[in-house]
Amino acid sequence: MGKKHVNKQYAVIGLGVFGSTIAKTLANLGCEVLAIDKNLDCVERIANDVTKAVQADATDKDELISLGIQDFDVVVVAIGNHLEDSILSVMNVKELGVKLVIAKAKNKTFMQILKKVGADRVIRPEKEMGMKVAKSLVRRHIVDLIELDPEYCVVEMIAPSQWVGKSLKILNVRAIYGFNILGVKYAGEEKLHLSVDPDYQIQEGDHFLVVAETKKAERFDHSSSL
Repeated sequence: MGKKHVNKQYAVIGLGVFGSTIAKTLANLGCEVLAIDKNLDCVERIANDVTKAVQADATDKDELISLGIQDFDVVVVAIGNHLEDSILSVMNVKELGVKLVIAKAKNKTFMQILKKVGADRVIRPEKEMGMKVAKSLVRRHIVDLIELDPEYCVVEMIAPSQWVGKSLKILNVRAIYGFNILGVKYAGEEKLHLSVDPDYQIQEGDHFLVVAETKKAERFDHSSSL
């Protein structure tokens, strides 16, 4: 599982619900995935769903070296509830040269500590999902929003009523709203069309895929008519 492969290679340490979901999803997307856990039952449950699953202790640097962890592009430390194990695992993989280490934390204190010992990104799944659900409950047109970085996002949005019957050319959404339209799912369809005719008259129920500044997308969602 060396870097001779074109695709990025991922290792997931800790195979609870969070870790195993990440590992399986990456594998389903065609990525090479090494799944690691100290618990043999967890390893056996996921063995058929990933490239390789092994029972190992990530707090032992020698075990990680024997697995070739230093050759992986991304390592997700999904231990979460055991701070000492998370700290040692993060420190080990960073010291071995892994460029991107993502760690799971159960609270703010864990998050701060894991960042200090080298985690490039720390995730609090329960908090982030709670915030996402809360925002989805008050959104009027945004179906889904994925943040690309601190400023920009990709949004799937339902065409607001003031767009219906008008064309993108007339609406001039890039100049007025700062939206870059990537594609459209016409009302009643599931297929995403990546080529959008600027003269197409928007219908009620059309969904648009948009890249925009997150603040502008949120502001538009709250201010536009249903």
